[in-house]
Amino acid sequence: MTDPDEPAASGAVRVRAPRRRTSVFGVLGEILITLGVVVLLFIVWQQWFNDIVVSGDTKAQASKLSQQLHDEAGVGPSVKPGRDYGTPPVTPAATDGKQFGVLYVPRFGSDYQVPIAGGTDTTQTLNTGDAGHYDSTQMPGATGNFAIAGHRTTHGAPFADIAELRVGDHFYVQTKQGYYTYTFRNLQYVKPTQIQVLQQVPDAPTVSTTSKDRLITLTSCNPKYSAAERIIAYGVLTSWQPLSAGAPGEITKIVAKG
Repeated sequence: MTDPDEPAASGAVRVRAPRRRTSVFGVLGEILITLGVVVLLFIVWQQWFNDIVVSGDTKAQASKLSQQLHDEAGVGPSVKPGRDYGTPPVTPAATDGKQFGVLYVPRFGSDYQVPIAGGTDTTQTLNTGDAGHYDSTQMPGATGNFAIAGHRTTHGAPFADIAELRVGDHFYVQTKQGYYTYTFRNLQYVKPTQIQVLQQVPDAPTVSTTSKDRLITLTSCNPKYSAAERIIAYGVLTSWQPLSAGAPGEITKIVAKG
């Protein structure tokens, strides 16, 4: 009787396990899994890491632009802040893709600053992380509606937190002419075809010729990761001050960092 613990005889034949065959479906399945991982990694990059990179670059550009606006304006002796500076000057229209101002929204973060450029072309403006000015609308300081667009996701997502705005929040727009302070009024959700939000008085064409309000309108896609509708944020100009008066108190620190 053979001892089960005894080594097999040197002449014993070793039986090999049958070789596993790779089927076409198996190869296809592995390829699909690999492609799925690649797509997932791309989405993670596009939605998160890329936003972080672009957002950081956008803030740096905005800071540089802020200083450039001061230099171009040739700011003279400081004037006392907090006074009434009269009728605000109108910022000249800018060509598509040209940065002409900086947007500050404290609700979006204490370090939030985004360049504003002419036009809403995705390649020249929106996909660079800037906020884009609708050419058909007014410029800062003018009576009527100053409307700008920005991505809510991807490309830096400058309007990512637009739905978090609260009544009384401020939008600050800096141009070579000065700082314009707008106070947030309300949000509205509309279909992409409802371009009435860009009228001089949004959704009220009959009073456009009589209204003296100076408005700001921010537009973005809604809900996030979809273009099914638009989310609209409205504000009204409540004050302005020349660059020589310094930045409004709420954004003094971030402007000073530039």
